[in-house]
Parts: sequence; structure tokens; C-alpha cells
Amino acid sequence: MILLHHPVDLPRLSSLKSTVVENVTPMHESNMDILLEEVQQLFDQHSRVDSLLALSKKLQAEFEERLQSSPQCMLPSHNYTLPNGMEHGTYLALEVGGSTLRVALVDLRGRNSSRHPLRIRRIVSSTIDNNVRDLRGVAFLDWIAEKIKEMLATDREASDHMQLKEPLPMGIAWSFPIDQTSIRSGNIIEMGKGFHCSIYKGHDLGDLITQACQRAHLNIRLDAIVNDSSAAVLSRAYIDPSTRLAIILGTGMNAAIHLPISSLHSSKFGLRQLPSTLDTTHVLVNTELSMFGKRAFPTTRWDEYLNAQHMLPDFQPMEYLLAGGYLGEIVRLIILEATETANLFGGILPFKLTRPYSLETRALAAIEADTHPWLSPSRKLFHETYSLAQPPTPAEMRFIREVILSVSLRSRRYFTAAVYALSSLLHDLDRPNLQAVDHVSIGCDGSVVNKYPGYMEKSQVLLDQLTRLEDGSGSGRGRKRVVLESAGESAVLGAGVAVAMANAED
Repeated sequence: MILLHHPVDLPRLSSLKSTVVENVTPMHESNMDILLEEVQQLFDQHSRVDSLLALSKKLQAEFEERLQSSPQCMLPSHNYTLPNGMEHGTYLALEVGGSTLRVALVDLRGRNSSRHPLRIRRIVSSTIDNNVRDLRGVAFLDWIAEKIKEMLATDREASDHMQLKEPLPMGIAWSFPIDQTSIRSGNIIEMGKGFHCSIYKGHDLGDLITQACQRAHLNIRLDAIVNDSSAAVLSRAYIDPSTRLAIILGTGMNAAIHLPISSLHSSKFGLRQLPSTLDTTHVLVNTELSMFGKRAFPTTRWDEYLNAQHMLPDFQPMEYLLAGGYLGEIVRLIILEATETANLFGGILPFKLTRPYSLETRALAAIEADTHPWLSPSRKLFHETYSLAQPPTPAEMRFIREVILSVSLRSRRYFTAAVYALSSLLHDLDRPNLQAVDHVSIGCDGSVVNKYPGYMEKSQVLLDQLTRLEDGSGSGRGRKRVVLESAGESAVLGAGVAVAMANAED
């Protein structure tokens, strides 16, 4: 029985059965070494490259199936072409997320410019706290307009432009569900995330933003709406013409990929009139990657418990297994069981760890990066952050760190399998169009892939191993090398590129 600083109801995780490995050592009254051995056994599956390749092929089959059928995944955007790198100008760009609004001026100088081809000239971030989320009616959009006005007032050139008759073009990276009807318009489906803006539902985002700017006496025209993953493709492709896809891996995850229009079932486009120009052969596809993997990825009892307790079980199976919003919770559930069955912390679970999702990914990253022989920095961090009666012993901290290593290793492997599956899909569906490049670049944004210790570098090693294995077997057929490239600030930069492209097409 777990002893608690305060009474609280906790699940008895040791009674749950693993969905992967059978006939393992019973957990009751086992010690930390035995539990750690099982954790490593469960999370270290697909350690062989051929096993990881087989997993990737299962995912690719899911991708191909949903290109033809799913109304939730593999959704064509209204971005048909990638930037040619010749777009120039200064544009207003917004990123509207669940917790942050960012207003920026983005300069495009051309791909071949010797001075920062694509850069943020000025940016202001504002926290979207509960007070902002509680704004009713049009007040939230009026708040956004005021933040735009405040930022523009700090830039003389942009402020002067406001006096001209010609409106300042703006692009927006919108993080909420929207039924997009053109590059410039889309009906808001829902806000969610604690917002009280039901009045927006069914209304066109472009009209709402334009009206809010008019009320603030801003001479602005909304010319482009993109989501985060499409923005990442556009921002990276502006600099690197070998970019065909991008992936976001932070708290959540998503990916976008540039595919032939012919690879998607016609029902995906609904009643949309496709551009009539002869060079419109491709479309940027929002994969909704987080929703894949239910049939492909093995899970553990801790994953199954997390999924069962989630408000949307099975909705985003890949995200629940490898994204930053869930890695800490998986580790916390293992710690909970270790306290119950292996006398971790002397059987006394710190009260702060009884709360779901209380173990953050930033703490995992700090502990994984700790190479001190006695893990003194980690012990201090854990003691102070989670109010332990006394610091963890070196043995306890080593157990926790080894658990973290196992969980993050699986995350990297599943991430790599997903990336390789997407690149294989591109290779199979668009091989002629890839002849002009010697490799395929993948833009990467998000706190996990860009900031978690060694995440991108180790994933690249795995990708190279998968490519060599498939080429060596003969099935790769001259597959291009897949290269992960950081695409930081991609939402804002991509919104700027999107509006530049929209203006170039007019």
C-alpha cells in the first residue's frame, strides 16, 4: 500500500496487464531492479533496425489507406505550390495558439540573399491567460487587434504604411479547428481550450479578423491562413528547395507533406474548385499525424491506463505515446507503480506526483542530461520540485533516470518510424518530382524535437540506418537520404511566406 502525505485515490497500476509482453515477473513485492528490467523490456522493443522498418511500413499502409478514405486525416490544404524562394517583401504574421499570441513583421529577401533570406524583423508575444480566454463575443478578436496595433506602433516603417491607402498584407497561423474554404477564408469550427467564443462558430475567420482590425482603425488585409505544420513546410522550403514535408513535435504533434493531387481521393476536396492552371499538380496535405498509429504501435499497461483516463481515448494514439505532453505522465505512472510495488521513496509517494500530468517534460530532459556520477543535480531538482521529505537516494534517482531513458528512447524510435513512413510515402507517390534533389529535407519544429537532449541527432542516426537497410535489401530503389532540419519559429515565418505567396499569385 502507498503511504501518502495527503489522502487521495490512486489507481493500482500493478493490477493492470501489459499488452505487449507476457509471462513477465509478477510486480507485487518486486524490487526496483526487477521493475526496471521489465520497463526496459517493454519500451526497448523495435531496437533492431529491421523491426523498426517493419513498424514504419505498417504506418505507411495506414497513411495510404487514409489518403483515400478518412475525413479526419490527410486533409488537402489550399496551398498548392511551394515557395520558389523569389518572394520578397515585409509582411505581418500572426500565430494564434492556445496559450500565446505572437505578432511579427517578417522580412523575405530571397533564397539567394547573403543576408538572412527569411527573418523576423520584430515580434511581440502576449500570454493568452484565463482572463483573455474568458473574453466574450468579439472581445477576444478586439484584443488581438489591439496587440497588432501595439506592435506596429513600435516599427516606424510599418507605422508609416498604416497611413497609406494600400492595406498591409497579413498571414495567420491559426491553431484551432477551421473548415478552410480558400487560402484567405475558413469557417471556425470550434475554439475549445477554455475559450468562451461560441459566437465565432460557423463564421468566416477572415471576415472576423478584418472587422476587428477595422474597429481598431488598422489598415490590414488578411491574405493567408495556415496551420502549424503547413507553415513549417513553407518556412523551410523558402530556404531549402529540397523540403517536401515538415513535422511538429512539442507538447503535441502534427506533420504536413506536399503530394500529387492525384494521390488523394477526389472526395477529399469536397465541392472545391481546384486551380485551373496547368502547373497545379500538387497540394500541401495536413496529415493530422497524431491520429495515426493505433494499429501499428505496441503499447504497455501504462500507455493503456493513460489512454483510458484521457478525455479523448484513442483520438490521438501516436501523440499519447511520444509527444511532450505525455512523456512525463508515462514516467509518472511508472513511478507510481514503483512506489506501490518496489518501495521507491520508501513507499511514500510525494503528494505533488499524485496529480496527473504533474511531471513535466522539461524535468525529464534535465534528468536525462545529468551525467553527474551521483546524479546530484537531478536529486536536488526532484527534491525541490516535488517536495519530497528528503532527497531521492542515488539508487532511486538512477531508477527514475533509466525509466526516463527508456521512455524517451521509445519516443525517438516511434518518431523516426513515422518520419520514415512519410518520406517513403513521398518516395512512392512522387518519385519523378524528387529526381531534381539529392536528398529530402524535413523541417522540424517543436520543443521536443528541437530541444530535448540529443533527440534530433539520434533520430537522424536511426533514419540513416533505415535508409541503408532498405537500399541494401534492394527495395529502396535509390531512395533519397532523409535529412532532419530545424525549422524554428516556423509558425510565424510560415505565415509570412504564405502571405507573400498569396500576393505573388494575385
